Amino acid sequence: MKLEKTEVLIDKGTFSQSAEWNRIRNDIESTIKAMESPPGSGKFILSDQQHGNGVVPIKQMFIGLLKRKPGWKPEILLEIPARMEPGAVDAAIKVGDKLFAVEWETGNISSSHRAVNKMALGLLKGVLVGGMLILPSRKMYYYLTDRIGNFEELAPYFDVWKNLSVKDGLLAVMAVEHDGVSKQVQKFAKGTDGRALR
Repeated sequence: MKLEKTEVLIDKGTFSQSAEWNRIRNDIESTIKAMESPPGSGKFILSDQQHGNGVVPIKQMFIGLLKRKPGWKPEILLEIPARMEPGAVDAAIKVGDKLFAVEWETGNISSSHRAVNKMALGLLKGVLVGGMLILPSRKMYYYLTDRIGNFEELAPYFDVWKNLSVKDGLLAVMAVEHDGVSKQVQKFAKGTDGRALR
């Protein structure tokens, strides 16, 4: 799988110049580049069908590879004082007394907003040192479950997060993209709720 682009929304303090961030970024990027389908192909090929591929198995592949790297844990609850429990992040790693969180989008654009807001709140409350939301590019979206959140659809709202009064930490959004399509490869299975079967 390819890294298409990364948008840094917040970069305050010294974390982005640290060895910890270099290691975390390398872990995320190398995991994405290691994702392949069909297995052993060295590429990430999607079934050539508009909105034909499910997204949850793709996320599970990413998390399965990421958690092999030292320190990464899946489904970590953020202990954030808030009116409503913000829920777990897909994966996180300890950085001192804080966490760096990663979310891989499997829902619609509202889900994308919630994911970024959850991590932004974690930065504001001092629970997170950083966070990364990973989304498909618009080109990849064409082959995934209808209405899945994607980078281009979220981009008009980036200025909202860029103007938050965060004193320390990093928040970014990354677009990923498949290497190609084929009518000969198996589709990624879809879920059974909402628009998943469309």
